[in-house]
Amino acid sequence: MKYAFIRDHRKYYPVRTLCRSLCVSRSGYYAWQARPESTRLKANRALLQQIEEVHRQSRQTYGPIRIRRELLSKDIQAGVNRIAKLKRQAGLVTVQAKVWQSSCGGRTFEHIAEHKLLRRFSASGPNRRWVGDITFISTAEGWLYLSVFMDLYSRMIVGWAMNGSPNRSLVTDALEMALGRRGKPCELLIHTDQGVQYRTGQYQAILARNGIEPSMSRKGKCLDNAAMESFFHTLKTEHVRHHRYRTREQARQSLFDYIEIFYNRQRRHSYLDYMTPFEYEQRNAVS
Repeated sequence: MKYAFIRDHRKYYPVRTLCRSLCVSRSGYYAWQARPESTRLKANRALLQQIEEVHRQSRQTYGPIRIRRELLSKDIQAGVNRIAKLKRQAGLVTVQAKVWQSSCGGRTFEHIAEHKLLRRFSASGPNRRWVGDITFISTAEGWLYLSVFMDLYSRMIVGWAMNGSPNRSLVTDALEMALGRRGKPCELLIHTDQGVQYRTGQYQAILARNGIEPSMSRKGKCLDNAAMESFFHTLKTEHVRHHRYRTREQARQSLFDYIEIFYNRQRRHSYLDYMTPFEYEQRNAVS
């Protein structure tokens, strides 16, 4: 691999300097260069090009397992260990984050709905169980608040809204988007925390009008909505922390791109057997 490194970087540095830095002889390098490349090396070089492309398209977020799944979708066979080795040798670093830990505290609000989800973060079909929550994104203009609703069946973000303040319309706009996209689901349960936005008459009226059953996390139990917390963790560690937003509008465009283009349609989920939410719903659609 030292010789390969010299070959790949000789247009930037003299061969003499590279050989001296890597403690190899120039004669050895030139003798290696004159030898025909083995079939294995040719295959690795071609595979590495595919790995680099997936690494780029995934916004540097895919590890070897997801890269392998992406390659398999293109009929390219490669083992996880081989991918990991080539990725490491090429210096391709996956965007990783610290392990998420709950930091929630208790709330003083009274319940308006029972905890009916019971931490069952799966569903037998679309539009059976949704979860929702609010987070905030830092910009130079101030906070941008983001409200989302996720379908637990496919992990698809079905509705979202953004605003410069966490007002009551933030969650109702996101819910209206979700209902507009998914029609009027039957026997739908929506789980949220006890946030004041979910206790407004306007939000409750939308639930009642559409026959939606509400569920809320118990006081101080953030893990009751762990699937939603996990999405926000992914959003911030894979995307938000790598940007410095000058304006709220810039953040809006960036978040739209991540949610609609990357997360829903391109990002492979281990929970979905490494399919994207869109692909999972399409593949499992009832004819």
